[in-house]
Amino acid sequence: MSLTIAIESPRQEGVIRLLDMSSAYAESLYPAESNHMLDLSSLEKAEVTFWVARVGETIVGCCALVEAGDGTAEIKRMFVDPVARGRSVARRLMETLETAALEKGLSAVRLETGIYQPEAIGLYRKFGYLEIPPFGSYQPDPLSLFMEKRLKQTS
Repeated sequence: MSLTIAIESPRQEGVIRLLDMSSAYAESLYPAESNHMLDLSSLEKAEVTFWVARVGETIVGCCALVEAGDGTAEIKRMFVDPVARGRSVARRLMETLETAALEKGLSAVRLETGIYQPEAIGLYRKFGYLEIPPFGSYQPDPLSLFMEKRLKQTS
């Protein structure tokens, strides 16, 4: 079966299951003050674009792009079901997200991830994200890694 990625509502059973899995995973690695997850209602705001990855009808991944209002955006809630890992789901979500960021004319995409998530860090580095100081409302945290990719607009 082929992988499809589309903008969908986060308020559906399969997505909520993934968000719960993502939260449980983060909570197993980090204390509460180092977890910066968006809740379901925050993912439904106008400045958020939310993608769902499916294999057939099964939801296997998700991610959100949250526009900051200053020409940048942040990746939030990137998660792939462990049973679907190794199938390029995260790569396809990143490609989709970055294409949308370029179409929106954004100058940069940023993210915060935890230092105990080498797979995520590796994915972001592979896509050209570089470490930066904390941004937005984030405070320095030895358990957090902040990254950014500057986007080149083509005319």
